Amino acid sequence: MTGGHEPSAPSLATGLTPAWPDRAAWGTAPSLRAWQQAAMSDYFARQPRDYLAVATPGAGKTTFALSVAAELLGRRKVDRIIVVAPTEHLKLQWAEAAARAGVPLDPTYSAGKGRTSADFVGVAVTYAGVAVNPLAMRIRTERFKTLVILDEVHHAGDALSWGEGVREAFEPAARRLALTGTPFRSDVNPIPFVTYAPGDDGVPRSVADYTYGYAHALADHVVRPVLFLAYSGEMQWRTRAGDEVAATLGEPLTKDLTNQALRTALDPQGSWIPSVLAAADKRLTEVRRHVPDAGGLVIATDQDDARAYAKTLRQISGEAPTVVLSDDKGASKRISEFSAGDQRWMVAVRMVSEGVDVPRLAVGVFATTTSTPLFFAQAVGRFVRARTRGETASVFLPSVPTLLGFAAELERSRDHVLGRRVNDEGDLFSPEDALVAQAQATESETGADPGAAFEALGSQARFDHVLYDGAAFGHEGEVHVGSEEEMDFLGIPGLLEPDQMRALLHKRQSERRRTRGGSPAGAGADAGPTVGRPDAAEITAHEQLAVLRRELNGLVAAWHHRTGQPHGVTHAALRKECGGPAAAIANADQLRARIDRVRAWASERRSS
Repeated sequence: MTGGHEPSAPSLATGLTPAWPDRAAWGTAPSLRAWQQAAMSDYFARQPRDYLAVATPGAGKTTFALSVAAELLGRRKVDRIIVVAPTEHLKLQWAEAAARAGVPLDPTYSAGKGRTSADFVGVAVTYAGVAVNPLAMRIRTERFKTLVILDEVHHAGDALSWGEGVREAFEPAARRLALTGTPFRSDVNPIPFVTYAPGDDGVPRSVADYTYGYAHALADHVVRPVLFLAYSGEMQWRTRAGDEVAATLGEPLTKDLTNQALRTALDPQGSWIPSVLAAADKRLTEVRRHVPDAGGLVIATDQDDARAYAKTLRQISGEAPTVVLSDDKGASKRISEFSAGDQRWMVAVRMVSEGVDVPRLAVGVFATTTSTPLFFAQAVGRFVRARTRGETASVFLPSVPTLLGFAAELERSRDHVLGRRVNDEGDLFSPEDALVAQAQATESETGADPGAAFEALGSQARFDHVLYDGAAFGHEGEVHVGSEEEMDFLGIPGLLEPDQMRALLHKRQSERRRTRGGSPAGAGADAGPTVGRPDAAEITAHEQLAVLRRELNGLVAAWHHRTGQPHGVTHAALRKECGGPAAAIANADQLRARIDRVRAWASERRSS
């Protein structure tokens, strides 16, 4: 900041009512939500200098933070506000929300700008902007009693320079309020102003002052439940060595083959992505029967894919989607216009992955190769903001084990873990860790650049199953896109209470089984996807065994997500109880026996 003394806080701050429960920052509710009031009570009872609030996306972290800011200004505990956000668009979003709360912020401020208009009580900046000139931000911070709001504070650990810049700039702040809504990574970069304490394993973990997880928000009807629709299918591609490979998306594969199969599925020139986009558009049409302004979002890997997906969606829906690209100067305006309008689809790369508030988003397509827990939670968080009771989010996923695992663990809360504890035991097994990592790659791809020469040759989509409330629902045998079996799930009404949704899924699955003479209704519905037991007269023995192994692996994966028991331990327990060799060489009867046993475990667990 350059020269001169900035005027004191404008008079409107002194006029802010201390009756914070009556001030809803977004202007959309007569009072704060129960968790926001509880967090406010906790904050002002203790009045800490540093406070970390962890709340699921869509729960209202912005409202909570601005209510704290308004109260602190009203009590004259602080004179200035600085909001630090991950992106330029989020700066604008914070400024708009703050204006409605009576806390005017300048989103155009930069560290070299110096003074701001006397109309503002604070500024909104990005983490990158702080890192550019932390000294200037420090000078601004220490001149006044300043509250610093660190939005999505895990970004302060993204780069060493960001963390150092945040610490240097805001160390003299009178108060610091850190917010996050997504699971922290495991890394070695501590986040500034966050407290860490050893866990049961001795590894330091972040300690939140207040936590409001997805499960609690779901029970309070603050967020929507999510219906995940998984699609698999046959993929063909050519490797960098010139070999042609065919594999089924979702079947047990090496890490490299799984990544290549996923890239093939997401190729705009194949048949998989147009089929899934068409299915998602049908789902959006059904949702809009009950929620007329419901919108959809496709999250793409890169800009080329985003443009190609938009072209396909225009052909499918008859309406040009809104395309949001990071290097587009009008990106923020496009997002705002889409949020306020009633267009069907938006296609983006990363611009709408975190924090961006578009409450009418109800249908999503996760069409990106980015598959970290953090990014997945951020992406799904765009669809969970509740407006009316009964709204359900629908997210379409490639049937990839990693993504299905994230979907099944959506309600699990995580803390920031500061790396792995180093000890003699860890050193002893480190060579084994390297061997395991090597075994995950194919011989031709080991050590290869994932972005090396690769050619997708073709893809076909197939509906796999639905994940809802930790349970999987599907139909017997293979379900083709466009079939009546697929429409059983795409045609689910757009407004249903969670219990109604669960009951309807059970009903549709059971009715289809009865009409096709399948297994007894409800068997294993909460244990994992039902992929069916094919008639040996219709398919060959190896195809029959492949389907049974896939069913068993799906059930074991669901059991893992429900209990935390490793896959290998579950397979070993099944062999011990049912007999027979490893699943890879077990016969059909042995596989069926293990499938029945896993389902029996699930039934016993539900009744206990």
